[in-house]
Amino acid sequence: MAVGQKYHISLNDDGKWQVKGEKAEKALKLFATQKEAIAYAKTVAGNQEGNIVIHKTDGKIRKQDYNKK
Repeated sequence: MAVGQKYHISLNDDGKWQVKGEKAEKALKLFATQKEAIAYAKTVAGNQEGNIVIHKTDGKIRKQDYNKK
């Protein structure tokens, strides 16, 4: 079975949380809170059997959620 896309949740330069595909140049969507971004990423990744990587405000990885089914 092929592994889906990896989605990163990180803080952008404008102070908003973004959900971005691993090799994408632009964010899929921006959010005011990390919690909202995580909820959206879980939905998107779940639909595509993808993975989620959550970053801290400093850019370091906080958690990797591999969404195995």
